[in-house]
Amino acid sequence: MSEQFSPEITSRICTHMNEDHAEAILLYAKAFASVTQATAAKMLSIDAQGMDLTAQVNGEATPVRIQFDHVLADAEDAHQTLIAMVKQARVQGQ
Repeated sequence: MSEQFSPEITSRICTHMNEDHAEAILLYAKAFASVTQATAAKMLSIDAQGMDLTAQVNGEATPVRIQFDHVLADAEDAHQTLIAMVKQARVQGQ
């Protein structure tokens, strides 16, 4: 399944998330990796099993790996899963 995530697709998703949804990436780090002290986060890569982030904690870059709750089928599945995860993170944060 990982062939569904070519370097071009991975790059496109990461660029979009980092440029347009930085607050969502920070929420992922806090809610799904328990990096509650993070002040910023960036998506480095995404694959069918999960995503790799770097979170800023006390001025230090901290690597973060978040596993998905299922193996992603394609980029559309990634899109829907990331949306569901940010909604879940927002609910958890309230």
